[in-house]
Amino acid sequence: MAGRLVKTIAALAVLGVVGAGSFLYVTRPQPHPAAFWDGAGTPDVSNGELVFSMGGCVSCHKAPNATGEAELVLAGGVALDSPFGRFYAPNISPHETAGIGGWTLADFGDALTRGVGRNGEHLYPSLPYGSYSRMSAKDVGDLFAYIKTLPASDNVAPPHEIGFPFNIRLALGGWKFLYLNDQPRVELASADDKVKRGQYIVEGSGHCGECHTPRDATGGFLSDMWLAGAPNPEGKGRIPNITPEGSIAAWSESDIVTYLTDGNTPDFDYVGGTMADVQKNMAKLPASDREAIAAYLKAIPGRKSVQ
Repeated sequence: MAGRLVKTIAALAVLGVVGAGSFLYVTRPQPHPAAFWDGAGTPDVSNGELVFSMGGCVSCHKAPNATGEAELVLAGGVALDSPFGRFYAPNISPHETAGIGGWTLADFGDALTRGVGRNGEHLYPSLPYGSYSRMSAKDVGDLFAYIKTLPASDNVAPPHEIGFPFNIRLALGGWKFLYLNDQPRVELASADDKVKRGQYIVEGSGHCGECHTPRDATGGFLSDMWLAGAPNPEGKGRIPNITPEGSIAAWSESDIVTYLTDGNTPDFDYVGGTMADVQKNMAKLPASDREAIAAYLKAIPGRKSVQ
């Protein structure tokens, strides 16, 4: 009996080691293959500036309270509150040590689209790589080239304020296993080129779902409630439902375009709150991109809001 018990315990221990090893392998940081970034081609700084606006990079990475031209000094330090703790946006200016001046395109792109840090560590999804994973290598490369033209800052952002167990980066591999992919958020069977462009912006670089989609207890999107509205991740109130059955159900595509262009709503109101910064960035895009966003928002499935 004793020998059988020892063998059973040994077998369980081996299974435990194998299981742990398998988990660590499946959930390891997984950057893109190096060849992926060859697809970025020759940088187009002008397109990079548009991608920069599309992604709203200034909103998080400027210095706190910076305005005007000072916003382009991407010194970091803005606090991002969440149910899991307080995150601080890092310095992504071209400073060689405090920022990303010493990074390669692969360093930058793998952080942005795969949540893998320069030292091979998992990054927290306060950087919305769950959305940016859908960005093309070309847009990432152009964005990187544009950021390198901006002023450098030697500011070092404060460390994140995260309690146990969310401060265990190893667990982020499990989160990525569940939620990180580059597949469409919704399947649009008859999408034309305009709708497809809108999908690329909204689901990817525009990362609209990060605020407009409800999440489960571990912070992953409720996939069947895409853009159906959610609690404000940074405080009071709710982010509106922007599906065809939500708060903009009565808006035409033209109304949406006007809102993104100058902030005016069809009921004579004006954009407010954190959306004001988003609208300001969207106004810098070509009119065709705002039209594409509007077409996409009218093409997705309608969802009833969850209170």
